[in-house]
Amino acid sequence: MISDQAWADAELIWDFHQMHHEPRPCSVAVGLGSHDLGVADTTVDLYRRGMAPLIVFTGATSPTTRDRMPRGEAVHYRERALELGVPPERVLVEPQARNTGENIRFTRELLERAGHHIDSVLLVSKPYEERRAYATARKMWPDVDVVSASTAMTLPDYVESIGDPRMVVDMLVGALQRLLLYPSQGFMVSLPVPTPVLVAYQRLCDQGFTSRLAPAPAT
Repeated sequence: MISDQAWADAELIWDFHQMHHEPRPCSVAVGLGSHDLGVADTTVDLYRRGMAPLIVFTGATSPTTRDRMPRGEAVHYRERALELGVPPERVLVEPQARNTGENIRFTRELLERAGHHIDSVLLVSKPYEERRAYATARKMWPDVDVVSASTAMTLPDYVESIGDPRMVVDMLVGALQRLLLYPSQGFMVSLPVPTPVLVAYQRLCDQGFTSRLAPAPAT
């Protein structure tokens, strides 16, 4: 059972992870690969709304996607976009990235090789990955404006879609830990974290929601 306090803490962290940016037209929409095909659907929706003339899907496979997306996350996302009617020439694939930093770096290199001038990026991710992706992009691609986006949904809706409440809370905690840990390792810029969010994070850690924590660096 997950206590009422733990759910309240998870709701606070869920809301914090989202940047609450208003979508606006950008040079390209970049969909970050994952187990969640909803990222592809949201990227296509933004393309249809005129928010970007070009889509890049980025991502190889991971232990959580290898069986479900054997051809790679980006390839499956592109296939989904084509099913939804996006012209093939409007969808590029970056199939090598295995983490968020590589998603950004390899996408930037792909677009540079293709001769596209990019001054703004519509960065589409899972809802609880928005802030982490934004901080990573600001570090890895500092000369572009970054607008964050994700599928609009509540935490209960997301939990229902995953089917494992405890795993979702673990993922929220793990994403926040990386926001705290990775700036000092050079993987992302540092973003302020409000004290109530830090308190909620620590309470959840103390209650054992730690399966998605990254190992602390050796000192």
